[in-house]
Amino acid sequence: MSLPVVSDSLQNYLAEINRFPILSKEEEFRLAVRYYEKKDVDAAHTLVTSNLRFVVKVALEYRNYGVSLKDLIQEGNIGLMTAVKKFNPYKGYRLITYAVWWIRSFIQDYILRTRGLVRRGSKELKKKLFYRNMPALGQGCEASGSDVRNEVTDETSAWTITTNDLYLDTPISDDDMKTHLDGLVDPNASQEELVAESEVEAIVKRDITRALALLDERERFVIENRVMAEKPRSLQRIGDELGLTRERVRQIEGTALRKLQKALSDSYVGLHSRPALPASVE
Repeated sequence: MSLPVVSDSLQNYLAEINRFPILSKEEEFRLAVRYYEKKDVDAAHTLVTSNLRFVVKVALEYRNYGVSLKDLIQEGNIGLMTAVKKFNPYKGYRLITYAVWWIRSFIQDYILRTRGLVRRGSKELKKKLFYRNMPALGQGCEASGSDVRNEVTDETSAWTITTNDLYLDTPISDDDMKTHLDGLVDPNASQEELVAESEVEAIVKRDITRALALLDERERFVIENRVMAEKPRSLQRIGDELGLTRERVRQIEGTALRKLQKALSDSYVGLHSRPALPASVE
């Protein structure tokens, strides 16, 4: 199963994985069944590549742990591939709902391995450490925690903290709920975060420009003056300028917005919520 190589430039990598479309629930189920029952490698490859953008999203949550974002993404990709191998499509939930546990566990395990830890022999201690770092399932998830925990083995929890290590989230004292991490908070965004946000913003701007190019001249005029303008014009005003009725301008706006939403959905990178178009005025 081959994957795109994570390049030194996050923007290049995002552009590469953006080439792979997000699968519908039906497409995902069909491919997952093919791999689950027939071990179809091509089906597994498609399942992995269609979810690479979600690995980046999870990796970004751990970017302030002093570990290279590129390494976090690589570890998360391994977790994603592990999830695809173990995924049972007949349990009724989406692959990413299941895979996010494995993505997080591999990323967390990598962070633990690089933060002054040593191996210990107790299996119970390993499991306790692992589950303490496993985030709770968010509200609305269709998979239960036991579905995944029952499949997690020692291979992802082989490290435990020595008595000399310090948890940053440990309270400073019994009387004070402040933690050591509170004293390390930097209100300014890190350079890595600023670069990542700048690169994502550039990608979104590029995709919006490409989407606008799909509109005809009249549709583009309506969108630019109704949706994208700092002070949106009313339907009536635009209708007067174009020699159209207010209702006809509304219809053109609706058609143009649907075209934009489809174009942006096709090029959606998955790092943040799909860029929302500003609300227009009457």
